[in-house]
This record gives sequence, structure tokens and C-alpha cells, in this order.
Amino acid sequence: MSTPSFLTVTRGEAPLLVSLPHTGTDIPEEFAAGLVSPWRARKDCDWWIERLYDFAAGLGATVVHTAISRTVIDVNRDPSGASLYPGQATTELVPTTTFDGEPLYEPGHEPDSESISRRKALFFEPYHKALADEIARLRALHPRIVVYDGHSIRSRIPRLFEGELPNFNIGTNGGTTCDPALTARVAEICATSGRSHVVNGRFKGGFITRHNGHPADGVHAIQMELACRGYMREPVGPVDETSWPAAYDEAYAAPMRVALTRILEACIDFARGAR
Repeated sequence: MSTPSFLTVTRGEAPLLVSLPHTGTDIPEEFAAGLVSPWRARKDCDWWIERLYDFAAGLGATVVHTAISRTVIDVNRDPSGASLYPGQATTELVPTTTFDGEPLYEPGHEPDSESISRRKALFFEPYHKALADEIARLRALHPRIVVYDGHSIRSRIPRLFEGELPNFNIGTNGGTTCDPALTARVAEICATSGRSHVVNGRFKGGFITRHNGHPADGVHAIQMELACRGYMREPVGPVDETSWPAAYDEAYAAPMRVALTRILEACIDFARGAR
């Protein structure tokens, strides 16, 4: 079966799969009705992450990327609708608010169960099938592989977390989705970059990491949530249409790309058994 047009799957032979689930900005007309504004609907995109990681394929990694906005459906949420962070503010499988708590839809226009089911069939299930197919392909080539789920978020969002988020937020669902040795190596690279980092802090890994990380079966999954200020000139405080998103600046992003290159290389070395 052919790959849907909204999905990009770049196949490599290295034991590394890079998932980019939140960089999309496409909102099909069918699902745009009732939205407060196009800008608000795209506000929480993981801006420029596909450009930040555009070196990954050159390392031999397989890259899976969706062009569909997370506002249409969030492919990194549990499809059952269960919260990944019980008791904490978050957004849903089909979000109805921004991270800041602003409504995405005009009153009475929120997606109903039929619309949610359609979005799952059109966008959620194909994304996860692509991941599953690539994991199976790479496992047939290698005794162990790494699934790396790449994300970013604004550094200060009071509704979601207190204060300023560390630059690097490594998530392994409390150490269950990958070998501790891989987590330690990634954390070491973050530390030597001179930027702040945390392991299993506010962001412990979303559905992609938790669903696919099975170390006993040779599949090690790790999520990396980057604070936007590490690779773009992020505004301080609340953002609006005039200030967000900030433009991508290759020179400004270069130091972060150096660290991320080392991290992905470390993932490949780990999977190949290098020490």
C-alpha cells in the first residue's frame, strides 16, 4: 500500500528511526470549520523541528514525518483518550485548547465523536502503521534499534509547568522504554553541551515512546523535548501573531544541531553495540 500524501517516510539502513509527529501545519478544509483562527490552530506546532533534524537522513536514519497539524489530531496521544499525565494539564487526542488554555474552536463547534473517529482513521492510524512497518523493517536488519521521538515546546508555559523548562528534556517513561545506558549517554551529551537538561522531568515521553519502547524485544524508545530557546530566538513571555513563530536562523540553531548530531550518533552506536 502506498504512503499517504501527508506522510513522508525517508528510509535508511542505520538502526535508528526518527519520528517527527508535531511539525505539521496542514489543516484540511474539512477539519478547519469552527476554528477560532488558523494562527491559534498552529500555535503549538513543534516549529522548525523538521529543519533542525534535517541531517538525520544523512546519518542513515529512517525519518517519519507527518504534515498534518496536531490540532487536527495529535498522533502522540493515547488513542483511547486516556491522559498520559493524569492530574496535570495537557491537551487531548483531538485538542480543544492550546497549551495556554485558549479555546481552539468557537463555542459549539468542537469535534464530535464521529469527527474524532474519522481523524483517527485518516491520520492517526496511518502514522502509527508507518512507524510499526519501519520498526519491523529495521529490526529485521538489526538485533536492536532506537526509536527517537523529536519534539519542542516554548520555554515558559505556566499552565503546563512552573518556571523555565530545561533546554533538553529526555523522556523514557521512568526508565521503562530504553536501556539505562542509552539514557545515560544521551544525558551526558546534553550536559557537555553546556545547556540544561533533565531526565523524566515534566515530559516523560508520549504515546509514541511508551507504545513502541520495548527494550526486551530490541526496540529502545526515547523522547527528546527541546525548549525552543535552544534553537530559535524565542520571545520572552506570551506570544501573538506578530512574534510567533520566530524565524528559523541556521546560525543560531547551529550549536543545538551539533549536540543533536552527537545524540543521534550515540543512538546509532548504542544500537550497534558500540561503547
